[in-house]
Amino acid sequence: MHAGCQAQPAETTGDRSRILPFSGAPPTDSESNRVKIPPQGRPEIIQSKTVNIAGNTRGTRASGGGSALAGFLVSGFLFALLGAILPAWVYRHDLPGFIAIGNYFLSLAVGIVAAARFARPIMLRRGVSFLLVFACGLSCLALLYLALVLPPLADWWRDAGFLVLGAGTGLLNLALFHAISPGYQADAAGTVNKAGIFYGLGCLTATLLVAVTIEYSVPSILIFMALVPGFFAVIYARRSYAFPLAGTQPTLRQALRDFRSPGAVLFALLLFFQFGNEWSIAGWLPIFLHHQVGLSPSGSLNVLALYWVFLITGRLIAVAILPRVRHRRLLLGSMLSAIFGCLMLYFTDNGFGASIGACFVGAGFASIYPLVAEIIGRRFPYYHPAFFNGIFSFALVGGLLAPATLGYAASLWDVRVVMWIPLAGTFMVMALLLLIWLEAKVTGR
Repeated sequence: MHAGCQAQPAETTGDRSRILPFSGAPPTDSESNRVKIPPQGRPEIIQSKTVNIAGNTRGTRASGGGSALAGFLVSGFLFALLGAILPAWVYRHDLPGFIAIGNYFLSLAVGIVAAARFARPIMLRRGVSFLLVFACGLSCLALLYLALVLPPLADWWRDAGFLVLGAGTGLLNLALFHAISPGYQADAAGTVNKAGIFYGLGCLTATLLVAVTIEYSVPSILIFMALVPGFFAVIYARRSYAFPLAGTQPTLRQALRDFRSPGAVLFALLLFFQFGNEWSIAGWLPIFLHHQVGLSPSGSLNVLALYWVFLITGRLIAVAILPRVRHRRLLLGSMLSAIFGCLMLYFTDNGFGASIGACFVGAGFASIYPLVAEIIGRRFPYYHPAFFNGIFSFALVGGLLAPATLGYAASLWDVRVVMWIPLAGTFMVMALLLLIWLEAKVTGR
């Protein structure tokens, strides 16, 4: 648990002081969970440090915390769906043009941005639990709608469906960041890493579901995939999540003031470009392999699944070895692996080379997120859900703008341009991470 804000002064009577709960934990008889206000009325300054209070005790464990983290599986599932469903269109000879595919990714990004406009009013009026159910239900309906508006209907019908799907996923993300608030206060880096693992598992699940059902019609696949957010809507309807207590967090204005610092801006840009790298591969790798290498739709999905497996496994390994290795060496090795994988995918002409290239790219991208999660826990000891949802949504928009840009670029030049954006983005991520470390060294944070 972290605390980086001043305790509010309380009224005192003689030598007796009022006891304020620390970081939202319920009052107990233990002095470790309390902050005493001195008799003079002057508040003590609480230094930012990790305190293991709520980690393993039943009394402090948040209700539904596990299901809240599992919700990131749904988020990853929904975002990976478009890149996974494109090979099914190839299988049925109904693949839209590259510009149309770019518009689909752009519609998802616009939906995420639009969700931020009306998410908070819904949550303030109806609560976090309602927003989780509403977001999953809206995503389920969007998938059912997309099952009805496939080619040869005009592309703008599907643009509208992906717009609604993006809005549903954006609403889900904001609700999830509120739901995991107690877990983040207990263990910042651990909670962020677990959320990232669930997110990657959702992406892998979407890819494997399409791979094993590709012989069915695309509407049948979409209806089957709609069951996933529908199932989680039922789960969240049986759970209860509450807003963090007043006074346990800084205000949004205070959090946004920190966001204006160079370190926070660099951090947001790093996630923006890293998500762009990952989703350029996730969104276009199957189409690239089908056109460039001649792989079948199912074969290209298997290579994409390998990419997700190495990305998820690599993150688990990176989390385990971070305390034991020099971070700059890990970063250098990761960048070299990603660069080698992108070049191998660009020049290969067979399935084996494509598989090896995808494994190197996934392993190279894997360590970036754990490195960033460590920075999160150190630089942002407090937690404001709207603040972190803003950064995460900004990163997701970058992750969707990159494949959208690839669609427009591929229509102008060639599908091989798909490998150049993640290659350039890899150098950008390395430069930003080095700048973040330099800024932290200069400021002493």
